[in-house]
Amino acid sequence: MTQTIAPRVRTLVLLFLATTGLLLATAGPASAHAALTGSDPQQGVVVDKAPTQVSLTFSEQVSLSADSLRVLDPKGKAVQNGTPTNLSGTTYAVRLHSGLPDGTYTVTYHVVSADSHPVAGAYTFSIGAPSKTSVAVSDETVGGGLVGGLYGFGRYMSYAGFVVLVGGAAFVLACWQRGAGVRAVQRLVVSGWVTLTSATLLLLLLRGSYTGSGKVGDIFDLDLLGQVLQTKTGAALVSRLLLLAAAALFIAVLFGAYEKREDEEKRDLTFGLAVGGVVVSAGLAASWAMSEHASVGLQAGIAMPVDVVHLLAVAAWLGGLTALLVALYKAPAETPVDSAAVRRFSTVAFGSVVALVLTGTYQSWRQLGSWSAFTDTWYGQLLLVKIGLVALLVGIAYISRRWTARLAQTVGEGSRKAPEKESVSVSGAGSAARGATKKGGDTKAGSAKAGDTKAGGAKAGGTSKRDAQLARQRAAVDAARQKRERDADPNRFGLRRSVFAEAGVAVVLLAVTTVLTQTEPGRTEEEAKAATSSSSSSSSDASAGAVTLTMPFDTGGSDGKGVVTVDLDPARVGANEMHVYVQRPNGRAFDIPEVKIAFTLESQKIGPLPVVPDHITTGHWSANGVQIPVAGDWEVAATVRTSDIDQTTVSKNAQIG
Repeated sequence: MTQTIAPRVRTLVLLFLATTGLLLATAGPASAHAALTGSDPQQGVVVDKAPTQVSLTFSEQVSLSADSLRVLDPKGKAVQNGTPTNLSGTTYAVRLHSGLPDGTYTVTYHVVSADSHPVAGAYTFSIGAPSKTSVAVSDETVGGGLVGGLYGFGRYMSYAGFVVLVGGAAFVLACWQRGAGVRAVQRLVVSGWVTLTSATLLLLLLRGSYTGSGKVGDIFDLDLLGQVLQTKTGAALVSRLLLLAAAALFIAVLFGAYEKREDEEKRDLTFGLAVGGVVVSAGLAASWAMSEHASVGLQAGIAMPVDVVHLLAVAAWLGGLTALLVALYKAPAETPVDSAAVRRFSTVAFGSVVALVLTGTYQSWRQLGSWSAFTDTWYGQLLLVKIGLVALLVGIAYISRRWTARLAQTVGEGSRKAPEKESVSVSGAGSAARGATKKGGDTKAGSAKAGDTKAGGAKAGGTSKRDAQLARQRAAVDAARQKRERDADPNRFGLRRSVFAEAGVAVVLLAVTTVLTQTEPGRTEEEAKAATSSSSSSSSDASAGAVTLTMPFDTGGSDGKGVVTVDLDPARVGANEMHVYVQRPNGRAFDIPEVKIAFTLESQKIGPLPVVPDHITTGHWSANGVQIPVAGDWEVAATVRTSDIDQTTVSKNAQIG
């Protein structure tokens, strides 16, 4: 049996390594979930006057450090003044030294998105006229290298450990309580706990280097570890470790004292273990939900509990499947997994699939935002692969369910013959044991008659040991024969093969899911593309004499995110025509209660000059004869109100006149 199991285990391990390696290689090192959607000054623009600050707008909130935003002059010298600050919502700025000379300047940023992933990049703008620069401009690579690879491996192993720990324990408690005494199942669940604990400690050590320098030497930097503990992700990892301590107590009770209890005590203990197990499992799942995708973006208050249910359903299905596979292959002859346990697991798996479909549909809508994102974004393409794997897994599970029905029928038909075989094997073993005892007694009697000499005593003892050993060997051979006969059942053999196929697909599915959690959501990617195209449109319009300013906003309330666009034509001194457009992040126009525009020229202490445009149609306001008294670098501020209490002001500078 060991020789049969080993190739299958090697196959699963090789499948895991190949799939993970392929996905990590194609996913790319930087798995940013916050995208740069705007900047002031914009990329590649040439401004007449040195700006007082540089501001960057992201698709979601980010965490900053002292050197997260840097501005470098043509010689590579830093010209920022002080540390970055949050202007409003998702816009961050750093002030610049005054009197900057003409030339090309490089802006670099290195931040951490709200869902725990590092984001980095760089771009240039020029003052007066472009010039040569000694700074190499390229998107910074974060989350890659050896540290990034180890972090990705740690994430996969933490998911795998969670699935095996929670799903394996649930399988024992809900489907096959006799499995609490099976060593192979015990080792499986304990290995899940050890894997999850080890992976969590690894992630905690790697976190500082992963989001920072990416250097291997920083893994054991205690200062970095202290900073990590103060972040949302650090708190989630520490919470996970505390919950794993409670999980260890749960495992000790389940496998240490559960099987030895009487039926009435076992019922009470089952209820207690079920309640405690659900609480600990939900807490472990929440440690992911509170720090990753679900914690940011649309409807975070709904998304986090939905994500917890999703993770628990995955664990109950795939973890229970793993436990069933181990039970089918490695359960001893005297404690075989019965068809009733398989049927109960089939019911649990069906409920898990229903929960996965419902929660997965909501998550897909939330992360994609449009049908086109399925094919136009890497996240959508991965999601299609995941959906295909789930469908394949459900198909194989249906085959397993049919094998289970056939196995139950076979067991029912042969239930009358089984006791006879068992009595024969037991009586045979008992006869051998009685024979050994009788021979030992006769030998001892003969020895006594001979005067109980040392030679006779040695001979009697040796004969008794040989007979006892022979009896044990016969019992072992009989048990092995019963196991072979059981395993030779074509229905049981078919069930084992189909469950093994399910486990193979589950390995690939878990790898795809891990990479999916590190990939920028389709909604965010499309918002970034839209912002880039708007920026390009703004630049081309400006060169034609008109000015178009696109400014993302977030009032903080319900439905408070969007983009306000201000068109000013011909952007000259005197009367101008102004159009204001308000759109949702997905590009659809929508109305808000109020929008106001104000013009300020700080260099000459003019303004703010307020303008209240007239509402034309959905998401469109307009004003004619907007007077600009003098030429200069004007600040155009847009105040948007999305409810009675939710309001924000965003602004950009524009050269007018």
